[in-house]
Parts: sequence; C-alpha cells; structure tokens
Amino acid sequence: MTNKTVNTISAHLNLRPPQHDSLAILSRIGDILHLSKDEDVDNALKIVSSEYKTVTGFEHDFPSLCFAIATGVGKTRLMGAFISYLHIEKHINNFFVLAPNLTIYRKLIDDFTPNTPKYVFTGIDAFAVNPPLLITGDNYEHEALQNNNMFGSIVINIFNVSKINSEVRGGKSPRIKRLSEYIGQSYFEYLSKLDDLCLLMDESHRYRASAGKKAINELKPVLGFELTATPFVENAKGGSAKGVSFFKNIIYNYPLAKAMEDGFVKEPCVVTQKNFNPASFTAEQLEDIKLEDGIRLHENTKVELETYSRQNGKKLVKPFVLIIAKDTTHAQSIQTKIESDDFFDGAYKGKVIQVHSAQTGEEKEENIERLLAVEKCDEPTEIVIHVNMLKEGWDVTNLYTIIPLRAANARNLVEQSIGRGLRLPYGKRTGITALDRLSIVSHDHFQEIVDEARRSDSSFHISTMEIDPKTDLQKTKTIVTQSNIAARINLAADNTNKIKPLFEKPQEQKFAEIVYQVINEHEELPSTEYLFEDDTFNGIVCEAEAIYDAENSGDLPGIIEPIGKTIESKIVAKTVVTELVKNTIDIPKIHLVPKLDAQNPQGKIANFSLDCSAINFRPVENDLLVQRLRTGEQETISFAKHHDDTASFEDMLVSSLILFDDVSYEETAELLYDLSSQAVKHIRAYLKDENDIKNVIQYYQSNIAEIIHSQLLKKQKETPVEYATKITRGWTELKPLSFTTNENAEYMNYKRTDFDKQKIGKIIFNGFEKCLYPTTKFDSDTERRFSVIIERDTLRWFRPANGQFQISYTLDGNIFDYNPDFVAETNDCIYMIETKASNELASPVVSAKKDAAKKWCELASEYNKTIAKKPWKYMLVSHDEVQENRGLSSFE
Repeated sequence: MTNKTVNTISAHLNLRPPQHDSLAILSRIGDILHLSKDEDVDNALKIVSSEYKTVTGFEHDFPSLCFAIATGVGKTRLMGAFISYLHIEKHINNFFVLAPNLTIYRKLIDDFTPNTPKYVFTGIDAFAVNPPLLITGDNYEHEALQNNNMFGSIVINIFNVSKINSEVRGGKSPRIKRLSEYIGQSYFEYLSKLDDLCLLMDESHRYRASAGKKAINELKPVLGFELTATPFVENAKGGSAKGVSFFKNIIYNYPLAKAMEDGFVKEPCVVTQKNFNPASFTAEQLEDIKLEDGIRLHENTKVELETYSRQNGKKLVKPFVLIIAKDTTHAQSIQTKIESDDFFDGAYKGKVIQVHSAQTGEEKEENIERLLAVEKCDEPTEIVIHVNMLKEGWDVTNLYTIIPLRAANARNLVEQSIGRGLRLPYGKRTGITALDRLSIVSHDHFQEIVDEARRSDSSFHISTMEIDPKTDLQKTKTIVTQSNIAARINLAADNTNKIKPLFEKPQEQKFAEIVYQVINEHEELPSTEYLFEDDTFNGIVCEAEAIYDAENSGDLPGIIEPIGKTIESKIVAKTVVTELVKNTIDIPKIHLVPKLDAQNPQGKIANFSLDCSAINFRPVENDLLVQRLRTGEQETISFAKHHDDTASFEDMLVSSLILFDDVSYEETAELLYDLSSQAVKHIRAYLKDENDIKNVIQYYQSNIAEIIHSQLLKKQKETPVEYATKITRGWTELKPLSFTTNENAEYMNYKRTDFDKQKIGKIIFNGFEKCLYPTTKFDSDTERRFSVIIERDTLRWFRPANGQFQISYTLDGNIFDYNPDFVAETNDCIYMIETKASNELASPVVSAKKDAAKKWCELASEYNKTIAKKPWKYMLVSHDEVQENRGLSSFE
C-alpha cells in the first residue's frame, strides 16, 4: 500500500507517474516479504504472485522482480527512488548496482556521485548531509581499507558484471573474489554474507547468460530489482514475436507505446518521399537519396533548435544524425562520400565519425571520446556512422535523424537503434513537431516499419511523414530581427534588413552603442522619458564616456580617439535618447505569477470542512472481498492477509488522491492528510470495530478518494486566483524576434493578399511605418489583416518576442507563460491584444490567459498613473470580426 514516504520521495525526486507507480509496488513488496536471507523463496513467490499475476517466477535463487520501463522514462532515477525508500522505511544499508558494460558502469557512477548534473538523490533529505558511500569496481580495495564505517552505514556498490563473473579466462577467480588481508575474506564473500544486501540490475536482459546468472545468485541478496526496456530474451528462432521469451518476473510494464502516448519521449516517425517506388532506383541511387534527404532533415532540425533556443532563452542543442552501415567497408565509403566536396559543398568535412569493432588504438579512442561528447555544442561531430556497436548505455538526447542503410527487419531496427534517440533534450516535449520527433529515413523499408508498428503485439507506435524534396526539404535558416532602434545602433548584430545607421561617423556610432547599453542598465528609471532629466542624462553621458575612453585609448589612431576630440558626446547621447523614446513602448517590468498557495488543488489552500454525508460504506464480507480481488476489480488483497499495520488509514486515502492528475502531493500534502483525517474520523463515528474500519477504508479506498477529490475541484473553482507581483522598472528593452524561414525567404508587403494563405508561416512581412520592428511574421492571415488596422490607427505597435512579458497563467493546476499577439499604443492608451478563433474564445486556456493579462494591465495602469502615463487595456478579438474597414476602438 502506498504510504507517505512513497509520496514524499516521488515529490522530491519529481518522479513521473510510471516511476511513482513502480515505487508504490516496491513499497508493497517490502511490506509483504520479510527481506531476509531466511526468506522461503517458494513461499515468497506464492505471496507475490497472488497479488501480481504477471509474476510466475523469480528467475533467480532469490526474490527478484522486473520493472520493464521504456527507454527515456528514467530508470536510473527510479533506482535512486528504490534505494531511498528501502533505506528510509526498511533500514536497508547495503546495495549492489550491476552494470552490463563499461559505458553504463561509468554513467551510473556519475549519476550516483553527489554534485553532478544528474545526481539521483537530489532532494532526498536523508542523504543531504551524509550521502551514501560509493564503492566501485575501481576503488573497492582502497575503500575497504580506508572506510571502516563502510560496514554499517549506507553503502552503494556499483560494479560492471565482468568484475564478478566467476567464469574468467584461465579459470582464475576475478580479483573481487580473492582474499583481502584487510577484511579477512574476499570482498565478494563479504557482500554475500550481508544480511540486507539488495541488488539492482540495470539492463537486466544482459545477465541471462549462465555465467552472469551464476555470479548474481552467488551474491545471495535478500531482494533483487531488474530494470530494462526489453524484458525478454531471443530464442534460437530469431527476432520474431514467436522467437522471444518474456521474463517470468515482470511485476510492472510501461512499454514504449505508452511512453510515447504520455509524451515522455520523442515521437518516432518513419520518412519517405511521396509516391516513392524503391524499385525504380539502383541500390547506390537509393542510398544517395536517403542520405541527402536525411541530411536536409537534419539541417532543418538544426535551424528549428536554434530558433527555439533564441525564442525561449534555452540552451542550444546540437542535433546529429545516426547512419547504420552494412559493414566496416561500407562505413568507410559512406564517410568518404559525406566528407567530399560534392556532398553539400563539403559542409561535413571533419564532422563525421565511425564507430565499429574493427577500430583499434588511437583511432578507436578518439572516436569513442567524440561519441561520448556528441551532445556538446563545441564538439564538431554531426554524423555518426556505426556498424552494430551502439548498445545500451549510450543515452543521448540530441539524436534526431536515423538513416538505416543496412538490411534489417523492422523489429530489430527499433529495438537496436531507435531507442538510442528517444530521449528529449529539454526533458519534455516543446510542442514543436520537428523538435519532438525522431525521424527514420527509410524509403525502401517504409511499409515494413509501418506494418510492424501496427501489429497488435508491437512494442511501439510510429507516425509517418511523406515528404516532397522540392518543397518540404528546402534549406531553412534562423532569422533574428532586432527592433528598429537596436538595429540602427548595433548594426553588427543584425543588418539583414539594411537598416540605416543612426550616425555616419564610426566614432559616433560606436559611442551611440555604448550609450544605448548604459541606458538599458538603468532599471530604476520610471519610464524612458526620465532619460531626459538633467541628472539622469548627464550621469549616462559620463558613464558612457568613461567606457568609451577605456575601450579606445588611442589603439586605433585616426579611426577612434578619446572622447572630446572627435565626438560631441551630449549631442550623440541626446539623439539616442530621442530615438529610443520615439521607437519604443514603455512596458513596465511586472512579474506576474499565480500564487501556488492561492489555488486548488495544485496549491496549498486553506483547510476546509469535508462534507462526509456521502461516506456511509459498510464492511464487506471477507469471502466477497477476496472474490472481487480475484476478478481484478480491486488491485490489492492486503486486507485479508498482508495489510501493513504501520500504514495509517490516512496514508491509504492520500495514496489514492495523488493518483488524480490535478493533485500535487508536494504542494497539498498538509491539506490532503487533513481531509483524509476528517474522512477517517467520520467512519470511526459510525463504525466502532477497528477491523470493520480497516475493511471499509481498504475496500472503498477509491470511492472515498473520489468524494474528497470532487470537493477539492469545487473548492478550486470557488477560490479566485491570486498573483504574486513585483515591479522592478518602468520600461524594458525590446527583445529580438527569432523565427525559422526558408533560406531564400520571401519578403512581402503586409498589405498584399495575393499569396497562399496556408503558407503564411513561411513569409516574412515588411513595409511597415509604425511597427517597432522592420519585419515580422504572422501565424494566420487574420493577424496580417489586423496589422493593417493597427498600422493605420495607432502611434506605434509590435508583436512581442517570447519573454518580453513576465505573465503566467494557470490551467489544471499547472503554470504556463503567456505572450500576447500584439501591443499597440494610441493617443489614449496602450493595448495588449490577443486574436482568437470564435470557437476558442470561451475555452479554458483562453479564459485563463485573459484573466492573467487583464490583471497585468490593471497593475501596469496603476503604475503608469503614478507617473502620469497612459493606461493599459486588454483586448480579445475574434477572428470573425477582423475586417480592415473597422477601427481599432470598435473592438473594445
């Protein structure tokens, strides 16, 4: 039964639902088994299989259970959760983590080492001050000598399976099994005698050979956990569905298809050309087509990632391509072709590596190092060619394109290669198709892969994409457009729009750039107009002069000289200030974030009295209870035999409440336990016998949780959202706009209508006089038509870049950022404008955005009133109403 510790660990480690479910199962196993060397394994199997029907055997000489978790969901973090729970709740201090190869071995050591990026115990209070002692296959002899406290405190051993395998060359025992004079026995023997050793096997399908299995059994752990994405072994028949044997000890299965559905991994997509007939091409021609299409997809993905990074202030991700070659000779020919001058004009010279078993010495080491560093943006590799060498453990987040050139059935292709590219670089999907997709370029095996994915027993689902190379694979680029004033001052950053500089003389232009930088550092100013005040203006000039002189103290005689000799600094500064005020709209820097403690159930709302009138359940007869459990109507059968007497009734109810998607344990724990306590108190009032109370709460646990949850939802609707606000300055610099477009992007006057409206997202519009940016893009023709109205009826306007406003809204207990479509200033006010289809105006998301935006405008208006500035108004406009003959004020 899930208890409070499970919920706490899940919250602190930010576990995903499948990880939480797995931890809850571990909690239950810890309650129904003894976790000792005296455990009767046969009886333990009967106990476990009575509750978990999929477990028909342990597969080892000790209780061992398999958690089949899809690649990319987080098996290593789950190990951290398992260890945390067993130590905190069951006082287990000794753990042995087994890795199948050197790559995973090194990765596990990194992830279990404190102060590393992916440390698995971050947030666990029990390990904050005294982290577990880490013993590895490289340091165990030294640690046995230096750390006497190892024998008693929590210890995590991480070993490669080869370190403990008893069958080694020459018949000699591995070093771990040899006598150690420091501990009086071999370290292996010491481990096998521990009363509380728990074994965690990463990629457990790799230990099914007789040697590995024998060594594992000799460790004699009290409990084993197996984690793998492929819980089966292939029989001699091959890789078909009939040729595999699934593990007998699978207690939890979260397949790849479910992970895709839930959005925890990329969406695999098989790609081919429209109306493509592979039979029409030779093998060499087919290979060239697949390579070229794959590289074009890669280049477009690279641009989309750059645009996303610039738009959202995220880290830049460098994508790469994985090519599967037939053999080493084929791999070399592919690399030669790709690095030639004829292939994309030699753009990939020095950016290709091969990885295969035939490599030796320095070449192998160099390529392995480059392979392990392929996620780093400063590492040049963009294409990896491999020949059946990339196994588990090479887990990267930036693989976006796979080009299989080796004959392989669809099942093997997915299991051996696609799994390496499913992880998401930002930890979650972005909502941008190109960035949430893993493309498999397979013109020749397109239908085979699709058919395999559609099998009823398929472990994955896959989408399809038919491309037209003439239109869909045009080369793209990221366009960065600065505001008019920024572009006129800082031409080096972006002058694609041929903006006229603010000054003709280089010295004046340089000084103007410094003045602009100094101005944007003055956060204390109420508005841009305050820049004209004497004290402020003179202070900016003096600061800019000092910077100018320090940077240009005669190093370039005749070109740039110290201030005063060639520049009238105050005249230049006055021009910059004047142009800035004229070419901006003052946006108060208001941070508007919903208070988590002001909404329900995501936040901590005030406790309320639970209406318990619907809770009048009566005890169920034991034989009926057992019957319903056997039919699967109730998952747990702990009431009759294995109930955890240490878990409170409140724990049971809370464990059901947090299964609702809109309930966060970390934010509402106090409230959940209070409500559960009220429910238990009510039941105690009409049931006096403790066993009857236990029966009702256990059997009707879900029903009671639903009653509590319904009242939580009602409270959420009744409680108005409150916002935390902070005003730090009276205006903010206009951020650059970033968007993706074709390399030969079409620029078009915003008044033109003779274009394909379906392709408006690929067009860059210009010709504006009042827009604060020289160019912009529109998501719909409605937005373009609306720009005609505000170009005519306003003083100035613009389309804000992501992050220009700090406005957040809530929906279903989650917080999202909001960015309006337009900002426009008139003689009377400043409008924040959102355009939406008429059928979306009343939707929850639009309503939530509107509430947050109106609150922001209210705060901005209150602030502007104190400095005699214009008020802000929020305007929500239906697409149906946007006609060019309407005035802007008519939309209010």
